[in-house]
Amino acid sequence: MLLCFAVYKCAVSPTGDRLYIIGRYQHMLLTLARDGTLLATYTDPALGYPTGLHVTPAGQVLVCGVSDIVLQVGWEGQSKLATLATQEDGLRSPRSVCYSSTTSSIIVGQDWNEILVFRVE
Repeated sequence: MLLCFAVYKCAVSPTGDRLYIIGRYQHMLLTLARDGTLLATYTDPALGYPTGLHVTPAGQVLVCGVSDIVLQVGWEGQSKLATLATQEDGLRSPRSVCYSSTTSSIIVGQDWNEILVFRVE
C-alpha cells in the first residue's frame, strides 16, 4: 500500500513516536510509528483532498482540505475529534494550517494569498 502512496505533507508528533502523512490524491491521513509501521489510516469524504497538516505542541493533529474544512483528528490518527472551520467561516481553498501557542490561534493559508486567523480557547 505505501509503495503507491505519494507523500504530499508530513508532520511529527511532539514526542517523536508518530509520523503523520497526507497523500493529497489518496484522500487520506496515515499515521506511522517511528520505525515506519502503519498504525492507522483516516479518510473522511468531507475533507476531500487534504492539503495541509500540522501537529500542535500538545499533540493535536490538524488537517485542512480543498473542500474548505479544517479538522482536528485524534492523536492515534483514526477518528475526527472536531470540525474547526468550514466555508461558513470564510475558508476558500485552504492549503496550509498551523497552530500558534503564542496567540492561541489557528492560522490557515489559502489560495489567492489569503490568510485566516481563528482564535481558539
